[in-house]
Amino acid sequence: MSCRQLARAGLYLAHAGTDPMTGERVISEVRMRRINAIMMSCGHYDASGEFAFQVGLPGKSGVGGGILAIAPRQAAIAVWSPGLNERGNSLVGTLAVERRGALTGWSVF
Repeated sequence: MSCRQLARAGLYLAHAGTDPMTGERVISEVRMRRINAIMMSCGHYDASGEFAFQVGLPGKSGVGGGILAIAPRQAAIAVWSPGLNERGNSLVGTLAVERRGALTGWSVF
């Protein structure tokens, strides 16, 4: 997937389980909340707490350098940068999502 495709695929997680582009319900709101909670608490392996503190958004990283972050009621954000930090998450990708959240004020805290 490209970053654009990944962000598009995650939009329903930002919009109460409904695809905002089609209006189609993808999953229940309860399930969407559970997925976002799991992403917030363990989506970045051992660095999940630090990502939650720094970025303030549910997110899931991949060992290939991709990150999907969810700004509730706003957007799905996808970044990709293959340089990983010591905990196996994209170093530049994490900084990019953190910066985006700071500039927009998107945070669940």
